[in-house]
Amino acid sequence: MSPKEKPGRVYLVGAGPGALGLATLRSRELIERAEVLVYDYLCNAEMLQWAQAGAERIYAGKSGTCHTLTQEEINRLLIEKAEAGKLVVRLKGGDPYVFGRGGEEALALAEAGVPFEVVPGVTSAIAAPAYAGIPVTHRDRASTVTFVTGHEDPTKSDSAIDWGHLAGLRGTKVFLMGVERLGEITARLMAEGADPETPVALVRWGTTARQESIGGTLATVAAEVARRGFAAPAVTVVGEVVKLREELNWYEKLPLFGQRVVVTRTRRQASALTEKLTRLGADVLEISTIRIVPVALAEGERRKLASFSTHFDWVIFTSPNAVELFFAEFFRENRDVRGLGDVKIAAVGPATAKKLGELHLRVDLQPEVYTSERLAESFSEKVVRGARFCLPHGRLADPLLANHLREREGTVEEWTLYDTQPEENDPTGARRRYRQEGAHWITFTSSSTAENWAALGLSPRPGAPVPRAISMGPVTSATLGKLGYELGGESAVATLDSLVETLVKMTIESKYADK
Repeated sequence: MSPKEKPGRVYLVGAGPGALGLATLRSRELIERAEVLVYDYLCNAEMLQWAQAGAERIYAGKSGTCHTLTQEEINRLLIEKAEAGKLVVRLKGGDPYVFGRGGEEALALAEAGVPFEVVPGVTSAIAAPAYAGIPVTHRDRASTVTFVTGHEDPTKSDSAIDWGHLAGLRGTKVFLMGVERLGEITARLMAEGADPETPVALVRWGTTARQESIGGTLATVAAEVARRGFAAPAVTVVGEVVKLREELNWYEKLPLFGQRVVVTRTRRQASALTEKLTRLGADVLEISTIRIVPVALAEGERRKLASFSTHFDWVIFTSPNAVELFFAEFFRENRDVRGLGDVKIAAVGPATAKKLGELHLRVDLQPEVYTSERLAESFSEKVVRGARFCLPHGRLADPLLANHLREREGTVEEWTLYDTQPEENDPTGARRRYRQEGAHWITFTSSSTAENWAALGLSPRPGAPVPRAISMGPVTSATLGKLGYELGGESAVATLDSLVETLVKMTIESKYADK
C-alpha cells in the first residue's frame, strides 16, 4: 500500500478542563503522533507544543456566537483529512461526549465510514467545582449530580429539559456554559418550585491559574454576576454542596494564586520554573526572549574530543546549556563517557551540576556563591598555574572567568557551543495576553534574558498591571538597573528554588501592604 493509499483515522480527544497536568497520557501520545490537529477555544494552547513540527494545526474554536467553523464544516473537515490518509486528532475541551458535540462528530465519521476512536477527558463539570472547593457529591448533602446544558433557552415552551423535575431534584445540578442565560435559568428553577435560598457558585476558567469564583443563591447570584461583569467560560453549581466551599477551597488559597508571572527563559528552559510557579497557583505567561542556537565546533576542537584528557586537566561549565551541547558533541566522537579520562569538572551552580549528574558525572569544584567570579576565585593558585582548562560556553559569555584563569598562568581554550538569538515566535499567545492583561511579576534568570526582554519593547495596555522584576542573582540585578527597571526582589542565591521563594515572599508582603 502506497503512502497516499494508507487509511486515515480520527481521534476524538478530550483535552481536559484547562490545567495541563489534567490532560491524559493518551492525549499527549496522540498529539505527538498527529498529522493534523483540529482544536477548540477551550483547549490549553500549551498542549499544541507536544505536536511534531510538521503537523497541520487548524483552529475550530467557538466562543459565544463567534464560530470559526460551523459544526457541519468541522465534520466535513475531519472526514476530508482522514480520507486523505491523515492521522487526525480532534482536540476538544473537557470530554468529547459531555456537551462537546463529540457525539455528532462521531456519527458523521461513522456514516462516512471513517475509522475513529474516542479518548475521554476530565470534564470541567467536576474539575472546576473541585478546584473551587466544591465536591459535586457528598454523602450528607448530595447523592446525585445532574449535568445540564446552559445553552438552551429556559423560556422555550418546547424545552428538552424537564424544568419541573430538575427543580425538584435534591442533588447537585451543574450547568455547563450559559452564563449569559443565568438570570433566566435561576428564574425558571424558582418558578418551578426550587428554594430561592439554594446556594449557587460559578467557576470561571476552572483548574487554571485564571480561575475566578463567585457565590450567591438562586435569588441573588444573577445580579451579582451582572454587577461584577463575570463572563464565560464558566460552570454553574447549584446545591447544598456549595456550602462546603469555604472549608474545602484549597486551590484559591495557594500562595501565588491570583498572581500573573512572566517567565522570560528560553522556551526549553522555562518549563522547570513554570512548573514550580504553577504548583503554587501562579498564572504563568511564558514569554521566551531568547532561543539557543547550536554552533558547530571548529575542526581542531572537534579532533581534541577523541583524546580529551591528553589536552585538558579541567572542563568548566557555566550553564546547563553548555553541558547539554558539549556532551552532544562529545558523544559523537566518544561512545563512552569514560573518554573524559581523569579530567576534573567544575560547575558554576546546582542547576549546571544537576545536568552533569544526569550523566552520572561528579562535580569536583562548585562555588558557594553561584557566579562566574566566585567560581574563578574557587580555584587555588596552585591548581591554576600551568593547568589546561576547557571552557565551553555561549558566544556572549562573560570573559571574566577565562581572563581570571589566564592572569594566574592557566591555559584556557574557550569553545563556543551556542549563540543566543531573540525569540520571535509566540505559539501560545502569551505576548498577546501580556499586552491585554499585564502581569504582577516578571522573572529574570540572566542578563541576556533582561536585555532581550527590553529589546522586545512589550508593554501592557493602559490600566493593566505593570510587573515588578524579580532577579536571580546580583549580576542580573545590575543589568536590570542599567536598563532602568525597578527591582522588586533578588533571590538570595542563584537557583530557581530561591527565585520562587523570593517571589512568594514579595507576594505576601505586597498583599499585606495592600491591606
